[in-house]
Amino acid sequence: MARYRLSRSAQSDIDAALAWSHDTFGPAARRRYQGLIAAAIRDIASDPYRAGSKPRPDLGEGIRAWHLMLSRDRSRTDHVRRPRHVLFYRWDDGIVVVGRVLHDAMDVARDTGAPATWD
Repeated sequence: MARYRLSRSAQSDIDAALAWSHDTFGPAARRRYQGLIAAAIRDIASDPYRAGSKPRPDLGEGIRAWHLMLSRDRSRTDHVRRPRHVLFYRWDDGIVVVGRVLHDAMDVARDTGAPATWD
């Protein structure tokens, strides 16, 4: 598996999604979603170009998207019925850089930020 790194923005996105999940559905749902996010990160770190990932040249060179739904079968926790988040990432010198983790209803072009700002 390749190494990966979360940008500060991605970590903040994850924290917000997990807090919302906890507040809305409770601690068990939060743990399920956390497990699903971890599975998705493992999936893209093991193969950044795996089937199901989508190139997003509209967001910048080398940017790809991975919907959490695609990792449901590999999550180590119970299934999340309808995950709604997408990982936006790039392959950068042998490291998968996760730049944002956004709800699939968001305006991605507006909310991802320039890849160069993915700290």
